[in-house]
Amino acid sequence: MTSREKEILEIIKSNPMISQNELADSLGITRSSVAVHITNLLKKGYILGKGYIVKEESYVCILGGTNMDIQGFPKSNLILKDSNPGEVKVSLGGVGRNIGENLTKLGINTNLITVIGDDVYGNKILEESRKLGMNMEHSLILQGYPTSTYLSILDDKGDMQVAISHMDIYDKLTVDFIKSKKHVIDNSKLCILDTNIPKEVIEYTVNNHKDTVFFLDTVSTTKAKKIKDLVHYFHTIKPNKYEAEMLSGIEINSEKDFKKAAEFFINKGVKQVFISLGEKGLFYANEDISSFINNPSVKVVNATGAGDAFVAGLAYSYYNEFDIETTAKTAMTAAILALSHENTINPNMSVNNINNKMEELGLC
Repeated sequence: MTSREKEILEIIKSNPMISQNELADSLGITRSSVAVHITNLLKKGYILGKGYIVKEESYVCILGGTNMDIQGFPKSNLILKDSNPGEVKVSLGGVGRNIGENLTKLGINTNLITVIGDDVYGNKILEESRKLGMNMEHSLILQGYPTSTYLSILDDKGDMQVAISHMDIYDKLTVDFIKSKKHVIDNSKLCILDTNIPKEVIEYTVNNHKDTVFFLDTVSTTKAKKIKDLVHYFHTIKPNKYEAEMLSGIEINSEKDFKKAAEFFINKGVKQVFISLGEKGLFYANEDISSFINNPSVKVVNATGAGDAFVAGLAYSYYNEFDIETTAKTAMTAAILALSHENTINPNMSVNNINNKMEELGLC
């Protein structure tokens, strides 16, 4: 493919309905030259027929949050209302972005649709995503707005104790912008949504892409309230116990309650339910089976990225058509790998390491 053909193909990807005259104007060349390049792209198989339907590899689309994470780690017991000796680390974060990085490390082509500022943090996110191989070309970049920032304080066990989120930029991710990304969502193998994005965007997306398989990351009890009336649109959901209680209206205190809550979601139309129990393990269910998996005893270094790795494991499993039991074990093992490293994203996340860890823990 020539450099001009690549240029034309990228424009067509972002606007499949663009005319040849519009292409010519934007590139400063003649319409006849555009026609020649289009013909060559058709012959080479990069464009499929009329309407500029672009042939792309199968991929997962993520519509969610991206931010910079600033984490504080005390050297000993955390003392509130006092200055604690420790370490401070700055890293790329955000639920959607973290899921995307984990998925990319698992060999899945990933398109992340998010919003960032045209600032130092935003440029860093774009640079690192390019190095990683995660596609962010469909994300919104805004001048004059700071990239979302998440500040958290962890205790000596690696559990988050308090955090401050500066995520006002997400309000600028509008329905009109998402409309322009219809082809990205429609052509995905599955689309993961996290509840950091505005409710109206979530509502528009699930209502206007009926043939798309949607996965949900609830993020938090407060943010999950956005989708309480939309849960039936999701193929797979991953709430924790408290989020499941809020979404279902069912208080969960026993095994029977877990099954009752799962039945509520399945009767709504959800195909797979995974309820995280933290260190106690996982409950999972579909219309045919339900079961618990106890969490193996592992040392927790940093619990921040476990949920994101878990959702990446769910998406990887769906992508590879695993049954629900294998899916649950794969996702749990991905979360365990995340727990075992000081970084939010374990740099050693890979399919081979998941398989090796599953065998080590007796989950195979």
